[in-house]
Amino acid sequence: MTKLVPEKTGKPTVNDVARVAGVSLATVDRVLNARPGVRSVTIERVNKAIRDLSYVRDTAAANLARRRIYNLLFVLPATQNEFVAALEAQIAAQSENLQTDRTRLSIVKVPAFDPQELVRIVESIDPAKIDGIAVFGPETPSVRDALHHVKEKGIAVVSLVSDLPSSSRDHFVGIDNVSAGKTAAQLMGRFVPGNHGKILVITGSRLARDHLERRHGFDEVMASEFPEFKILPSLEGRDDADLLLKLLPPLFAKHPDIRGIYSSAAGNDGLIQFLRENALDQEIVVVGHELTPLSRAALETGIFDVIISQDTGHLVRSAVRLLRATADDAPFNPAQERIRIDIYLKENMPPE
Repeated sequence: MTKLVPEKTGKPTVNDVARVAGVSLATVDRVLNARPGVRSVTIERVNKAIRDLSYVRDTAAANLARRRIYNLLFVLPATQNEFVAALEAQIAAQSENLQTDRTRLSIVKVPAFDPQELVRIVESIDPAKIDGIAVFGPETPSVRDALHHVKEKGIAVVSLVSDLPSSSRDHFVGIDNVSAGKTAAQLMGRFVPGNHGKILVITGSRLARDHLERRHGFDEVMASEFPEFKILPSLEGRDDADLLLKLLPPLFAKHPDIRGIYSSAAGNDGLIQFLRENALDQEIVVVGHELTPLSRAALETGIFDVIISQDTGHLVRSAVRLLRATADDAPFNPAQERIRIDIYLKENMPPE
């Protein structure tokens, strides 16, 4: 007669790992935490038991037992950009929410589009004090090298909003910027009446990968589906309202037939002021980025026609989850971390 053994339910535990490996709980703990004093053959037995049992470590419980605190640093551009201000507000809010989750968030500001200062800040990070960094900054070879060195020190790295090569970071948190540019082109091509004229693209910096990717996607769709439009070279505004107010008048004098503007950066105050002062606010189709108080007002009054946006709360929460998962070498849910592209007209804006 065959004896039926009740099926074991629940996840495998460290006790199961110790039993299968034929070692003590203390030995399993030393292997899991990479502490010395365990022979290589024993380490292999423990790791084989972990694989055979499909054991997944409860990092929250382990960190609580060790009284571990995650220290995560957000490196943001120092700018008057409302989108960056919204990120800061979300980081502050999440910092309060995460106090009971043994996670501390901090912010350091770097001059916008200044790779040298960004490198200096990154290279000064102490791995004994910081577990992970989320970087929103320009891409240059020196920045890539600095982040690669930080990773080698055991610090988790995510690029935020603007991606960096995978060799320089562990994860990217942000929208697909090429797709965002393609979306802007579809909207522009359909919204501009008459299917003719020139389109101006305003960018923050040619060092900003997100802006370059948006321009790439925009050009691809405009060339293939709306070839009757002439797309002008990018105007680099550097999120500086005064600079844009100097650059836009001579450009419009040279190209009076501009029919649309794609503002691929989030610094829109100079553009809005120019359009108002020159009575162009109802004549030109404008597709902008990021739903902020300023762009919301421009959308409501018809200065902007469409806003392409991303949820700043989701960006911060995702960055925190991915930094913690990387620091713990723990699994994560890719679907949960996918930042969606939001499209807003004045008719479907969410409540403030």
